Parts: sequence; C-alpha cells; structure tokens
Amino acid sequence: MNKTLNKRIFRDVRIANLKYKMVENGDRIAVGLSGGKDSTALLYFLCMLQKYTPLDFTILPVYLDLGFGNDASGMQKLCDDVNLPLLIEKTKIGTVVFDIRQEKNPCSLCSNLRRGALNRTAKNQLCNKVALGHHADDAVDTLFMSMIFEGRYHLFKPVTYLDRIDITVIRPMILVSEQDIKRFCTSIDFIAAKNRCPADGVTKREEVKTIIADIESRYPGARQRILSSIQNVDPNSFWNPDL
Repeated sequence: MNKTLNKRIFRDVRIANLKYKMVENGDRIAVGLSGGKDSTALLYFLCMLQKYTPLDFTILPVYLDLGFGNDASGMQKLCDDVNLPLLIEKTKIGTVVFDIRQEKNPCSLCSNLRRGALNRTAKNQLCNKVALGHHADDAVDTLFMSMIFEGRYHLFKPVTYLDRIDITVIRPMILVSEQDIKRFCTSIDFIAAKNRCPADGVTKREEVKTIIADIESRYPGARQRILSSIQNVDPNSFWNPDL
C-alpha cells in the first residue's frame, strides 16, 4: 500500500470536509457502493475519517441491485474488511429502463431512479446523509456535459440538501483526482465488479471524458485549472444577454 498516496487522498478528503462541513458529529451516513473504484475509495477514506479524526458518526454501506446480475462479492469482502454490514437493496430499475421504458437515453433515467432509490433506502435506515463517490474529474466532466448537451452551466455541489426527503447528499472526494483514486485501488489489488449494464462504456459521459483527456494532453494541467475556475466562479462575471 502506498502510504504517501493514502496521506494525500486523506488530506484532500479532510480539507473538503472542513471547507464544506460534509460530515458532522451524530451523522448517520449511507454510502452508495457500486463495485467500482470511486465508491470503494469513498468507503475506505470515510472509515479513515472516522478513525483518525474526533468526528463521531455512523457509516452504512448500501448497494443498489439494479437487476443486471452484477457480482456483489467484492463489495461484501470490502465491508467485511472494515467491519461494516453491507445492505443490498434489490430494485427493478434495470427492467424499468431497458424493458418497460426502452429508453433511447437510458443513463439519464437510470441515474434519476438510482438517486431516488438510494435516498429512500437511506431514509428508511434512519440516515440523515448520503455519501456519493464523485471526484474532482467528475465535476469537470459534468460541467462540460451540461454545456455541450444542455446549453447551461450546471454543476453538482459538494453538499446538497434535498428538502422533499430531508436528506443531505455529500461528496467527500470532490477534491480528489481520478488518477489518485486509480493508483489507490491498484495499491490495494482492487478488482472492479463487472458492470453488466447494456449501456456500460458507451455513454455521453465517456465521450466527454475522451474530449477532456485530449485537452489535457494538449495543455497539461488544463483539467486542474478548469476545476479551480469552477471553485472560484463569480456569479457577477456571467454574460447578461439583456444588457
């Protein structure tokens, strides 16, 4: 295990937590697991935050079974290793998206249904917060997707309160780079769960990631500067077409 890398990621998680006040004393946090690298790192470093800071909070790992027959054994082992119970919530989301609705853009509907199912599960388990594994690169990708496909400047926030269900969504790895997450998972011999979703790897997000990777190859450091611009945005700097 790379101790220097672990310290850097943990530092970024702590800085984000202090800056945005994500995890607080008394929280009961549902951690959304998918079997991928991002949610694996999220659970690991939330456990470190619990162990190495004075914060007193509870962690509940949750995996939504979408009905694709994905293997959850890796997630079970991960939770066993950190002495946490894994809650597997079975859903019919896969059937709804691909068989009933037959969506031309399945990812959008699936994402909405997954968010709703995870939030409801968290609420039923008496959690007041849901933690998601979005990282710094995801923030940049989401910005580009909103501008290219929706014609708007839209971002997810580090902390979002959902008043309809009284749940707060947090993204503790918002300052962590995807490259560091990949290196961390390599260092612990992590093997991602095979995603059997028919749309895996052919999404608009993957296309945008390729575009941004090309920009980064041409202008090294561009991704980090884009992220910095997101953090430092001044609402008064936007162009007003009515003027």
